[in-house]
This record gives sequence, C-alpha cells and structure tokens, in this order.
Amino acid sequence: MINGRIPPASTFSSFHVFRCRSHSQAQAISFPFLEEVPEYGVKWLSCHPNHEISSFTQKGFSEITKEITGRALHGLCLKGFVPFGVFYGNTLVNMYSKFGHIKYARYVFDDMFERNEASWNTMMSGYVRVRAYSKAIEFFREMLEGGVKSSGFLVASLVTACDKSVSMFDEGLQVHGFIVKVGLLSDVFVGTCSLHFYGTYGLVFDAHKVFEDMPERNIVTWTSLMVGYLDKGELDKVIDLYRSLGYEESCCNENTIAVVLKTCGLLGDEFLGLQVLGHVMKVGLESNVSVGNSLIAMFGSCNNVHEANHVFDQMDELDTISWNSIISANANNGLCEESLRCFHSMRHAHKEVNSTTLSILLAVCSSVDNLKWGRGIHGLVTKMGLESNVCVGNTLIGMYSEAGRSEDAKSVFQRMPEKDLISWNSMVACHVQNEESQIALELFAKMLRMRKTMNYVTLTSALAACSNPEFIVEGKIIHALSILAGLQINLVTGNALVTMYGKSGFTAEARKVLQLMPKRDEVTWNALIGCHAEKRESNEALMAFKMMKGEDIPANYITIVNLLGSLSSPDTLRKQGTPIHSQILQTGFDSDIYVQNSLITMYAKCGDLNSSNFMFNRLSTKHSISWNAIIAANAHHGYGEEALKLILKMRNNDLCLDQFSLSVGLSVTADLAILEEGQQLHGLVVKLGFESDCYVTNATMDMYAKCGELDDVLSVLPLPINRWRLSWNILISSFARHGRFQKARETFHEMLKWGEKPDHVTFVSLLSACSHGGLVDDGLQYYASMTTKFSVPPAIEHCVCIIDLLGRSGRLTEAEDFIQRMPVPPNDLVWRSLLASCKIHRNLELGRKAAEHLLKLDPSDDSAYVLYSNICAATGRWEDVESVRTLMGSHNIKKQPACSWVKLKNQVSKFGMGEKSHPQIGQIYNKLRELMKMIREAGYVADTSYALHDTDEEQKEQNLWNHSERIALAFALISTPEGSTIKVFKNLRVCGDCHSVYKFVSEIVGRKIVLRDPFRFHQFSDGKCSCSDYW
Repeated sequence: MINGRIPPASTFSSFHVFRCRSHSQAQAISFPFLEEVPEYGVKWLSCHPNHEISSFTQKGFSEITKEITGRALHGLCLKGFVPFGVFYGNTLVNMYSKFGHIKYARYVFDDMFERNEASWNTMMSGYVRVRAYSKAIEFFREMLEGGVKSSGFLVASLVTACDKSVSMFDEGLQVHGFIVKVGLLSDVFVGTCSLHFYGTYGLVFDAHKVFEDMPERNIVTWTSLMVGYLDKGELDKVIDLYRSLGYEESCCNENTIAVVLKTCGLLGDEFLGLQVLGHVMKVGLESNVSVGNSLIAMFGSCNNVHEANHVFDQMDELDTISWNSIISANANNGLCEESLRCFHSMRHAHKEVNSTTLSILLAVCSSVDNLKWGRGIHGLVTKMGLESNVCVGNTLIGMYSEAGRSEDAKSVFQRMPEKDLISWNSMVACHVQNEESQIALELFAKMLRMRKTMNYVTLTSALAACSNPEFIVEGKIIHALSILAGLQINLVTGNALVTMYGKSGFTAEARKVLQLMPKRDEVTWNALIGCHAEKRESNEALMAFKMMKGEDIPANYITIVNLLGSLSSPDTLRKQGTPIHSQILQTGFDSDIYVQNSLITMYAKCGDLNSSNFMFNRLSTKHSISWNAIIAANAHHGYGEEALKLILKMRNNDLCLDQFSLSVGLSVTADLAILEEGQQLHGLVVKLGFESDCYVTNATMDMYAKCGELDDVLSVLPLPINRWRLSWNILISSFARHGRFQKARETFHEMLKWGEKPDHVTFVSLLSACSHGGLVDDGLQYYASMTTKFSVPPAIEHCVCIIDLLGRSGRLTEAEDFIQRMPVPPNDLVWRSLLASCKIHRNLELGRKAAEHLLKLDPSDDSAYVLYSNICAATGRWEDVESVRTLMGSHNIKKQPACSWVKLKNQVSKFGMGEKSHPQIGQIYNKLRELMKMIREAGYVADTSYALHDTDEEQKEQNLWNHSERIALAFALISTPEGSTIKVFKNLRVCGDCHSVYKFVSEIVGRKIVLRDPFRFHQFSDGKCSCSDYW
C-alpha cells in the first residue's frame, strides 16, 4: 500500500508468490504479484475510503470486485499483516475461482491449515464455475479417499457439473448412486439437482422417479420436473404437474408460471393460458416482470397479438426481455413492419439491444421481400461486434438461406470464429433448400472428416440432399451412418429416410424403413403415400392410407392432397377418385383450399375437365392457387387459348400472377408457338421481378426455343456460373431442335466443364440431338457413358432415342436387337419409333412386326395403322393398304387429321388437307399453281411414294399439292411482306415431298422459311434445310 492506495498493476511483475505456513513467515512459490506489497499494518483497513478494503476484516474477500485489489490484500495476508483464518481462506478460494484462476484457488485451498465444510464446498463450486467438470469429479474422489464427509451442497454442485457436460453422464449416474446410498436424497436441494440431471439428458421417466422418491419437495423441485417434460415435448405432462401442484397447495413462483405459460403457448391453448393468468392474479404475481414477459410470449404464440400488446402496454416495468417478447410476438404472426417499429421504439427507450433481439429480427427478415431490412440489421450486428456470437451467426445463416442467398449464408458461416452444431446443420440445410445437393453433401462429408458431432437434424438435412436418384448411393451411406449412430429409430430421422427413398423412386426401400420404425406418425405415412403418388401408384397409395387409418393416425390435408395426386386416369377416377371425394365431403376437408385445388387437378388429370371447371366455379373465394390449378387443368387438356384467357381474367380480378401461373402461361405459348403472347408474358415476368426465378426463366427459354427464336433463348440464358441444370438441358434441346447438333454436343461438354452433373433429362436432349443429327457413334458413346461415367440409369426415354438413332440411320437390325436387350421392358414409344424408321427405309416385314407389338399394347392406337399403311403404300402394296383401312373402320379408329397454321398479328389461319373454306382460298390455289410451275422449271420432280392412295401418277402428284403445309405456305407468301421470314406450324411430321417443295420455294422466292412440326424446326434458306435432309 502506497500512501493509502493500491499499487498499480505494473508493480506486480514477477512470477512467484508467497506461500505461508505461518502468519510471520512467507515462502515464495508462484504468485508473481505479491513481491512488492509494502509492509504496512492493518490499522488503516477499517477506515479506508475503499469499501472493499474497509469491509475486509468482517467479510474477507467475498466483496472484492477488482482482481488487483484482491491480490494486494492476499499479499498483506501472506506478509502477516492481516490475520488469515479459515474464513479468509474460503473467501479467497471463492475470489480466485470467480476471476477464473482455478489453479490459484487450488493453491490456497491446499495450503489452508484448517478447512471446514464450506472450504470443500467453495472449492467444488469453483471447479463448476470455471467448467472444469472433470477436475470437480477428481476433487470429489480425492475427498472421499481422504475420509472427508461430503455435504449436501457439495454433492449438489457435483451433480450440476455432470448435467452441464454432455460427456459426464456415466459420472452423473455414479454420483446419483452415491446420493441414494448415503441418504442425501432427503436433502431437497440435492434431490432437485439429481432430478434436473436426468431431465437435462431427456430421461424424464428417471427424473419423475427421483421426484417420487424424494420425501420432501419444494417449488423448485416441481418446476425442474416441469422443465424436463417441456424440453422433451411432453406438454400435457407439464399441465398435469401444474394441476397437481395446485392440489398440494404449494405456492407457485414466477419461474413456475413462466414454464406453464410457455407450455400454453406451445399448445396454442389460450383458454388454459387465461386460467393461469387468473392464478397469477390470485397469488399477486401480475406485476412481476418475468410473468408479464411470459404472458406476452404466450399470447403471441396463440396468435393473439392484440392481447400481447395490451399486456406489454400495461406493464409498469419493461426490461430487454419484455421488448424481445413483443417483437417476437409480432414477428411470429407475420407482422414484420410492426416488429421493426417495436425495435425502433426499444432503441428510442434506450433499452439494451442484445443478441436475442437481433436474432429475432433477423428471423423476421428471412424472406426476399424483407431482405433489405435484414441486411440493415446485419450492419447493426457488425457495428455492435456481435458477428462472432454463435447464436446471431446461426440466425444470419438462416435468414440468407430462407431468402435464397446461399452465397451470403456461406460468407457468414466462413467468417464465424466459432461454430456449433446448429451452425453446421443450418449451412447444410441452406444448400439443400437452394437445391445445391452436391455442395450440401460435401459439407456433410467435411463434418465427418472433422469428427463433428451429429444429431438427427444433421442426418435429416443430409438425407434431404439425397432425395434424387443420382444421390441414392450417398443416401444409403447416410442411412448406414444413422444406424451406427443409433438414430434410425428416431421418428424424425425415420421420416427423412422414408422421404429420401420415396423421392428417389425406391418405394420398396421406403416401405421397408417404415415397417421397421418403432413409432410412426402422419408425416411418416404422408411421405410413403406421397412417394406412391409421385409414381402414379394409386392402388399402393390407397393401401397405405388404409394402413394409416388402421393405426388410428388421423389424416390431414397433406394426406388427402397426396392421395388425390396419385390418380391420373379415368379408370382410377371411377374406382378411387369419386369415393375419396365422398370421404372428403364427410370429413370436412372440402373447405381446405389445398384440397379444393387438388380436386380440380385430379379431375383434370383423370380426363374430366368439366368437373374441374365445376369445382372451380363453385368456390366461394378463388385464391391465386385456385386460378393456377384451373389454368394448368385447361393447359393439360390442350385448351391453351382458354388457359391464356384465364390468365387475363386473373389479371382483371386484380390477382397477382405468380411464378406458377407465368410458367404455365409461357408453356402454353410455347406449345401453341404464339410468339407475341409469349413476349407479352415475358414482359410481365420482368415487370413483376420474376426474371431470376428458376422455373420462370426456364419456361421463357423454352417458349422462345419452340417459337423459333434461338437468339432470344440465348439473351434470356443465365450466365454459366448461375445456370441451373434445367437451363443447360433446355439449351441443349434448343440447339437440337434448330438443327445445330454440334452446338448441342458442345453445350453438353461446357456443362460438364462448369461442374454441373447431367441428369435423366440431359441425356434425353443429348441423345435426341444425336438421333436427329445423324451422329450415331457419338450417340451410342453417350448412352454407354450414362451408367459408366455419370451413374444415370437408362430409362425408357433413352432407349427410344437409341432405337430412333439406329433406325434413322438404316441400322434396323441393330435397333431390333437393342430392343431385345433393353434394360427396361419396351412400351408403345419403342415400337412406334421402330415402325417410323421402317417407314423411312420401307422395311415392310419389320414394320409389320413393330405394328403388331404396338397394337398389342394399345389396340386403339391410330399411329400403328397409319404408319404401317404408309409403308405398304410406299412399297406399292395397295391391297394391304386397303386392308388396313378396312380394319381401322371396323374398329372405329380414325386417323388424326393433319393441319397446318400460320399466325399473322393476332389472327391464326388454320388449314387442313385440301382446304376449301378459307376466304382467300382462290388466291391461295392460284399461288400454289404458280409455285408448282416455278419449282418444276427449277428441277423439282414429285416423289409420289408419299402419296397414300392408289391412283395414277398425275393424281398422286395433285394429292401431294393438297397437303396442309403447302396450302399454309401459299397463304403466308401472299399475306406477308417481301423478304420477311415465313413461319408455318404443323401438328404432324412434315411430308418428305413437301420438305423438298419448301427447299425449292426458299431459293426461288429468296426468303427464309421456318417450318415447325412436333419434333423440330426446319429452317429453309437458299434451297437448303437446317436438318441437312435428315429428320
């Protein structure tokens, strides 16, 4: 002490301390800060102006708040100027542990000549305080070996140490055994700590047994057991305990009330909450701040924001938790702006903004619309230095994830100095939510390599990343990991496994997982029914529904929606759809908007558009999703014009078009090839801010591709780094459709270079490009690489492409052999493709076999008759042609009539075979005669093998000039300006002779002509076609 003042910290420099064996003698050991303490007596202590020093003789080190002061006083004790007994030793142990110096606390404890019960308790509490839990256990064992009798307080501290460390469960069990053995369970404090230990580990059954074994309980005991049940999610048990507590006439405190009110909020039971409020008023706790905060939270959880605000306004005292509670109440009820206003008022009232406040606000801003507010709060987080706070960091990851900003979430994650399990789980879930399955699985693998702890949330997110056939191997590995971790019996993990296998198309595995689950809920059954619905397995879906009912698990709207989604044919409508609809009416699900829309969709998919329209028209309130359902229903049935009219009505009713309605509208304009309407919808997309939406962008690309505007496809195309897999697929398909086959191949390889993994659809587009481009060897190599290189199992669509590839090139025997060894059974598409190839190459025998197979699969298929008839006609087998036509008549099978159309401004002009009804028909046929003369002079010779009636050659040629695509061409020539591009559309494949006519006309008139049939675009210019005569 210098002039009555404590020396500055700089004077305490060396690193040894005096360790006393008596008050007059000091021995140097390792406390460095006591060397230069001046040797003054204690006469100045009682009158010293510093309260911590003046009260030292009565209170020891217990009131020391500054470490430097405590060190100086300790030095005086060691010098012998201040008496140092057991009381001072105990308070000194407590002081060093309070400042985090547990090693110094132990030095003091070890050097005490006399110790009492408080000495041991204080040392034990010190270990617990600094979280040196294993040291606490060692200390306890040392005490027992030394024959020291343990007190209730000490053992209670030890139990607390065990429930705060997840790795000390076994030690906790041993301590509890000791408690029971020595009879300390009668100590209410020890018993309550033991109960809390079991509750912390989720063992509420054991906690309740401890509760029952306790001879005496207090309100803390009751509240601890309630907390255990609350944490376990057994909310009814909490309420039962609360009612039992009332029967025993024990007095509740604010903590008990807080637990019960939180339970009421989680149950959504406002009536019960009001009963608790009555109890609060009865015991006089209504003015308690903690109770008021709990009431705000309860009313907020029960969606009664008005009452939550009323409680808040009536509170005499508000703390930070009060403000957090009212912000959270508004946030949980979707009142984002009100939450932000409350936050502004909180700052204006100078209340402390903490990490919880910011976490609540960041959660509020987890949508695209509110992201700008979220970024502002993120700025405040940075300003307050809270970016290193794990809780805040996790909430930031969640906010950016929900807003679809995975890069921002990743940036936050990488900057976090400390990450907990929630951080890792949130980041994996973020990548899954943003459809970045590969990155999510790589992050999960990194967790495994770093030996990070996993829980059911980790596995659930990782399994969600595998809900795709291409990641099924990874999914099975994670399934194995869940078994090793003992988490496969967890309900949430089990549900995730069923969902993963179901969405990957492995319904048998999904069913097996479900059967092995010890407990199932509606989520489990909905996942299985949903996977059957995805595969259109209506019988299996209905069977699963019956088994669900057999387990007394009530259906919810998701169950019904999935069931309806499994129905897709008139037969299933009659057998299952109508009975399910009747059950919906009986159970009251018909008022649910999602069920209503599913009914509209179900009737449409099952071929009953009238019932879909009826369901839509009888809705009292038509939401956007209802409009979307009926728009999609009309589009599904080929009523594209009606679908576009409905979109217009939707706009006129002041309903905002969303991504779904815009995507359907764009798909309709693509199918109808009506560019102007497609461009108008694209304008709406930009106006409404959906141009970055994956589905809308891809629908826009597809629309431009099918309308023949390849340059516009490229202008809409996202940059490679931001390009979705579907965008790559559409681009490959667009190049193939426009005859740029090499460009389609180059795009595929560019896709691989950018790290995008091809899928089922990619290879359909690629193989189709090879087929239409005559790239036979390339196509066969790509097909082989599907399984060997990219783990994409060949489906029927890929096999059809290979048959078409071989058939077009004339390798019909190889095509037939391929069908025999296909990995999937051949369907109608397979035989129809082979039959079409037989027509091109006039192979009558193989064509007959293909037609027979096709008719076995579908006796009413008109294409089988027509294609075989065409082969017969091309080979001069006119008797067989007549036989086929007679057979069609006897079975009442009619050929789909060919038609072509031209769209000029807002008018579509449609032409059939030998059209006579058009108002300009005279001018059209005059133009046709003029064209015939001009192209004959240029060297055109008709290929009458395309004429399908047995007449003389002149009549056959005349019949060819009655084809709809020629009539449409003549009309376009007389109706459009010289030099402009002509666009003609046809519903069937273009005739070979008409293809030749178009080439001649393009050269003679000097105009570009685009002809789109169902398979591709033919772009004619200067006497050549983009298909190079291979289509």
